[in-house]
Amino acid sequence: MAIITISRGSYSKGKEVAEKVALKLGYQCFAREVLLGASKEFNIPQIKLARAIHDAPSIFERFSYGKEKFIAYFQSALLKSVQRDNVVYHGLAGHFFLKEIDHVLKVRIITDMEDRIKLEMERQGISREQALAVLKRDDSERRKWSQHLYGIDTADPILYDLVIHVDKVTVDDAVDVICHTVGMPTFKTTFESQKALDDLVLASEVKTTLIEIKPDIEVFVRDGDVSLGASALIMKDPSLVQEMERIVRRIPGVKDVSVKSSHLVDWSD
Repeated sequence: MAIITISRGSYSKGKEVAEKVALKLGYQCFAREVLLGASKEFNIPQIKLARAIHDAPSIFERFSYGKEKFIAYFQSALLKSVQRDNVVYHGLAGHFFLKEIDHVLKVRIITDMEDRIKLEMERQGISREQALAVLKRDDSERRKWSQHLYGIDTADPILYDLVIHVDKVTVDDAVDVICHTVGMPTFKTTFESQKALDDLVLASEVKTTLIEIKPDIEVFVRDGDVSLGASALIMKDPSLVQEMERIVRRIPGVKDVSVKSSHLVDWSD
C-alpha cells in the first residue's frame, strides 16, 4: 500500500496518467476534492479559490493571515484524504505537504510544449499563438503561486522520485513505470511511516482548530503529544495559553499538550 502524488502542468497528460495508474492499482484518484474541502473551510466560493490558485495569490492579501489560513486548511483537507492509503493525488502541492512521508511516491509528468499547444488549440478552438500565450501564462502563474505560497518551484526535479517525459515514453508506458516503482519495498507503508503521517494529520487538525486564535502558531506532534510554539507575547497571557491547551486537549487523538515560547521549542525531541 502507498500514496502516489503526481505533479503536472496544464495539458501535460498528467491527469490521464493519474487516472490510469489508479485504475490499474485499484487506488482512489482525486484532485479537485481537496480544493472543495479547503474552499468550505476557508469560506471562499470554490470558483474564486480556483481562480486564485490559477492566477497567483493576490486574493489572500484581502484577508488577515490569508496565506497561513489557506495553507492550514488545504493541508488538513489533503492529509485527511490520503491518510487511509492507496490513493493517487494529482493536484496542488501534494509532494510538498507529504515530502517527509516515506511511503509516498512523488512523480512529475512533463511533455513537449508543441504537444501541449496542439491540445490547447483543439480543446479551446484557438490559434497556435493564442495557445502558446495561454500555456506560458499558466506555467508562469503556477510557478509564482508555488513559490509565494510554499517557497518551492514545482519544476525543480529534486522534489520528485520520478520525472517522466511523456513523448517517446507513452502514457501507458508512464503508467507501467509508476506502478512498478510504487511496488518497490522502499515505498511500502510501514508502522513508522504511517505513524509519521498520523502525527502530521493530527498536527494539521490542531493548526486549523487554533487558526482563528493564533494563525501563526507552530504545531508539532509526536505519538499524540502536541507541542505548541507561541510568541513571547502569547506566553505573557496565561489565560490565553490555558485556553489553547483546553481546546487542543479536546481534539481526538491528543494525549498531552504543552505550550512553549517559539524559540525554545526543540522539534527534534
